Order: sequence, then C-alpha cells, then structure tokens
Amino acid sequence: QVQLVESGGGLVQAGVSPRLSCAASGRTFRNGFLGWFRQAPGTEREFVGAIRWSDDSTHYADFVKGRFTISRDSAKNTVYLQMDSSKPEDSAVYYCAAALGRVGDWPRSPMDYDSWGQGTQITVSS
Repeated sequence: QVQLVESGGGLVQAGVSPRLSCAASGRTFRNGFLGWFRQAPGTEREFVGAIRWSDDSTHYADFVKGRFTISRDSAKNTVYLQMDSSKPEDSAVYYCAAALGRVGDWPRSPMDYDSWGQGTQITVSS
C-alpha cells in the first residue's frame, strides 16, 4: 500500500488558480498511475486526470479543457493538480488515488485505483 495525503484546499474566489498537492509515502512507487478525482455533494466521484509514474505522461477528462495540469516532483514524491481559472462548478472534494503496478490503458474509474487519500475540499466562490 501507499499512503496519500492531499493538501492545498480551501475557499478561493473564481478565477484564482489554486494548486493541490498529493504526497505519497510508503511502498515504493515505480510503476502505475496517480489519478485525481473530485466529488461534489450528491454526485458520483468524477475522474479529473492522471499521471503515469514511469514517464510523467498525463491524461485528462474532457471537461478539463486545458484548465488543469498534473505534474510530479519525483524528489518530493509529490503530485500536483494545478487548477487554472477556477470556476464555482469546480467546487468539490478532490482526491488523489494510486493504481500501483498498473500498465496499459489510462485508469479512469475509481475501481481502477487501490489507494486513496482523505481528500481536500476546494470551494470556489463567484
């Protein structure tokens, strides 16, 4: 198992560009994916994007439309979700999750991931 801890949430005004962090510890992460999901009240957990650990390639949900960027600092074992031009509809609890050892297709379903952080709330005010 790998332990994941998100941070960077809070209350921001629309248009601000917050950055969320996901620090990974525990089992060495050599292969697999780290994904970001979000969940607003009354909705299902929604895939935001993911990064492939082996080559830092990224994949995003269609709704991101270039506003979000996932990156990794390998020295800190930390993955970031940069949210540019935030909107009220971005308000949600954001989770990072790990799919250890996974290869092949991009994992877009929560069922594809085996370790989860506790989540961090982002509220975007208009």
